[in-house]
Amino acid sequence: MNGPLIFLLAGEPSGDLLGARLMAALKKKTGGAVRFVGVGGPEMEREGLNSLFPFADLANFGLVEVLPRVPHLLRRMREVAAAARNARPDAVVTIDVPSFASGVWRRLQGAGIPLIHYVAPTVWAWRAGRAKKFARYLDHLMVLLPFEPPHFERVGLACSFVGHPVLESGLDVGAEAGPAFRARHGIDAGVPIVLVLPGSRRGEVRRHLRPFGEALARLHARHPTLVAVVPTVPDVADTVAAAAAKWPRTIVLRDAAEKAGAFAAADVALAASGTVSLELALAEVPQVVAYRLNVATGAVAKRLVRVDYVTLVNLLLDRPAVPEFLLERCRGDLLAQAVGQLLDDRRAREAQREAGRAALGLLRAGDKRPSDRAADVVLDIAAKGKRR
Repeated sequence: MNGPLIFLLAGEPSGDLLGARLMAALKKKTGGAVRFVGVGGPEMEREGLNSLFPFADLANFGLVEVLPRVPHLLRRMREVAAAARNARPDAVVTIDVPSFASGVWRRLQGAGIPLIHYVAPTVWAWRAGRAKKFARYLDHLMVLLPFEPPHFERVGLACSFVGHPVLESGLDVGAEAGPAFRARHGIDAGVPIVLVLPGSRRGEVRRHLRPFGEALARLHARHPTLVAVVPTVPDVADTVAAAAAKWPRTIVLRDAAEKAGAFAAADVALAASGTVSLELALAEVPQVVAYRLNVATGAVAKRLVRVDYVTLVNLLLDRPAVPEFLLERCRGDLLAQAVGQLLDDRRAREAQREAGRAALGLLRAGDKRPSDRAADVVLDIAAKGKRR
């Protein structure tokens, strides 16, 4: 007898990795009997998904930038929904990309297929009304943050906190990884390393490269031996490398296998806001977080955002443990000053490490890995759907 058929949809690198881990957990729990169809990236394809089309087609970059791409995205929504109806899976699991995913859910209403979404929209930060929209279409929501379930349960949507995938990132490596990375790249012990993480999407990377480069130039004037290390992803590697060629003493890492070593070797980090802030906390790298939007998107965000912080460590702890420089404050001079203070102040670095450990403790949902808990939820709902 065939195992369950799961239709998956992911549209960004983070969702692709999340989907791949979910697929691996589902295969383990079903003895390899589970089958997959849908849309995903290279990580999901390595786990056995034959993507219906390149998942990069679904990428969008902000409230304003997405507008010219609406016709294309609507066409892809219709294609995905039609493929799901034809496949008749035991469950559909959409991962992040909520704006696109909601168009697929709407087109699957009445099809008798359980709809599960993985990664909640940030209704606690802005556009709280989205919780009702999710409840209207979905059978279940799997969330990453412990404070998220009440926002959806109060509008009638079943919700499971499965834990945050950063706990499976493999960045909590042994003590030898840092010295080994330095040796491979010819960086002497005692030479300060600054991780530079401008993002994984083309739009955000382009917005951050200039202020990050300006910050490095200022830092290098004060710390002449400083080395910048920039782990990157294939979609933006060439853009990053072109900019970094003008920066002082910079190593651009294109090999994903080098990431853990770089994190282990780093003294501090300058990062675009996102999940990477939790990865840095896991690796115990003190950080400064920045984020810049284009002018129009930033103006909209200022009116809509209802939280005091954007960095996940700060949100979890409800205090400014990690310095944030957002929108017009994402400037080279301010970033250089904040990173320099961390480099110069051992107690400030240790305070951040302690805050990171406290925040990560809040992200665990029992003893199981997040992907295993998510797989349990998917298989349970798929089985119930088959009995309808």
